[in-house]
Amino acid sequence: MNAVASNLPNTLLPDTGEPGFGVYVHWPFCAAKCPYCDFNSHVRHQPVDQARFTAAFLKEMETMRKMSGPKVVTSIFLGGGTPSLMDPSTVEAILNGIARHWNVPDGIEITMEANPSSVEAERFRGYRAAGVNRVSMGVQALNDADLKFLGRLHDVADALKAIRLAREIFPRMSFDLIYARPRQTVEAWEAELKQAISYAVDHLSLYQLTIEEGTPFYGLHKAGKLIVPDDDQSALLYEATQEITARHGMPAYEVSNHAKPGAESRHNLTYWRYGDYAGIGPGAHGRLTRGRNKIATATERRPETWLERVEAEGHGMNDQEVLGYDEQADELLLMGLRLTEGVDLARWQELSGRDPDPVREQTLLEHGFIERLGNSRLRCTPKGMLILDAVVADLAC
Repeated sequence: MNAVASNLPNTLLPDTGEPGFGVYVHWPFCAAKCPYCDFNSHVRHQPVDQARFTAAFLKEMETMRKMSGPKVVTSIFLGGGTPSLMDPSTVEAILNGIARHWNVPDGIEITMEANPSSVEAERFRGYRAAGVNRVSMGVQALNDADLKFLGRLHDVADALKAIRLAREIFPRMSFDLIYARPRQTVEAWEAELKQAISYAVDHLSLYQLTIEEGTPFYGLHKAGKLIVPDDDQSALLYEATQEITARHGMPAYEVSNHAKPGAESRHNLTYWRYGDYAGIGPGAHGRLTRGRNKIATATERRPETWLERVEAEGHGMNDQEVLGYDEQADELLLMGLRLTEGVDLARWQELSGRDPDPVREQTLLEHGFIERLGNSRLRCTPKGMLILDAVVADLAC
């Protein structure tokens, strides 16, 4: 019997509010590279040797288990790339490997990213049988012209079919949309967002289009051939996003993520609450605590090079950096201020060895960019979320 799928409850264990311990597995392959994407994803025109990569994932898990020690896993995330290009048997083997190395209770969140163009009913059911209980789909737009512009291989009809299948098969689902697209008006985005909410999903990830260096969009933007909304228009689109999702019962719990109460992504909460996670696979990052030290891990990005290194050395890590307390405090602040629940001040003070600078904090409070939640937490206001990086930089000084 499948070690992970031996019991497939439709309800999750309750969120304790603790950071937890996650396992992230990176499948680096895609059917096509989107022009806006700077993730570690690669197109291969010959079939990928899934058995060989599976063996390498399992081997790297052994190394990560030695580094982490015994842990109770609170979430698993299969990301990419396009994990839905994996065979269900590959997913099953990976999940069973995680269960052999760490304690995986029944009822934890197990998420797989999927693209509507690369998934069909048989695979959805196979992933569910393997133990996946949440799917996160890269829909990105709900009109065909913008899907073509974004380089997606699916159309709206494919996306809606995939959403219906996911709702039928998985207890929980989410999908992504990208906004602040060229020439996008607030009115057009409002209509598209309301349409998305109407599909009765419990979670939406809504990202502003960003132009990342090294992508095809970057070259077009630099040449003046791709014009994105300016800061004022982007702010209007962001504010409309917050208002509409809140009005429809899916408020933001993080700057770009919206959910019905209780449907927040447990795995992503582990990142934002600054918990530990093992990062396995090409280009995966991790954070593992050993004593009072936190180790930042990063693996080789090129899939075939990573594969050969794991087979030879037992892991593909290029970097294992011991983070000092100041670095940990900065990361805690950077991640935690993205959340509407804010940052645990006592934890930040323990790491940093100080209180927030009273003058800087008072200035941010007076301008309405931050607020205190009693004496225990500090968070950004909706106004502060618009200048999040500046707020973090001020408080970290």
